[in-house]
Amino acid sequence: MLHASLKEMSQQSPRVGTRRGPAGRTRHAALALGMLASVFATTPGWGQTSVDERPNAFAMTGDLLVARPIGLVMTAVGGAAFLVSLPLTALAGSVAESAETLVLGPAETTFMRCLGCIQPGYSFKDVERRQTRRAERAAEAATEQDDPQPR
Repeated sequence: MLHASLKEMSQQSPRVGTRRGPAGRTRHAALALGMLASVFATTPGWGQTSVDERPNAFAMTGDLLVARPIGLVMTAVGGAAFLVSLPLTALAGSVAESAETLVLGPAETTFMRCLGCIQPGYSFKDVERRQTRRAERAAEAATEQDDPQPR
């Protein structure tokens, strides 16, 4: 009955603002292509192995004073909830899943990201800087050995 009344209404009322023909199809194709391009333009690299964010001082301060303490509390509360629910989750066979959700997830978000960053993970920035400094020192030492300066 509802289907019949909707069908009658769609036949009686003309479509407003629709174009038929090549111009309408081109517009729809361009709109679909634009939407698809915007999805791929805003999606981060899926194969990215390290986090490469550059937070500003405001983001770092907010993270230090607000987000990290909240994350620490959420980790503690999640740990307590995990311990309370452990007998039930053990019977259901989902201990690993509850541990991941209640304890490991908040702990990863709290402790395994750079200060001010949003995505958890290692950035390896310190490792890269250390390797660069070692290479620079080795190059300086090599040039000093090759060309000693008299005093």
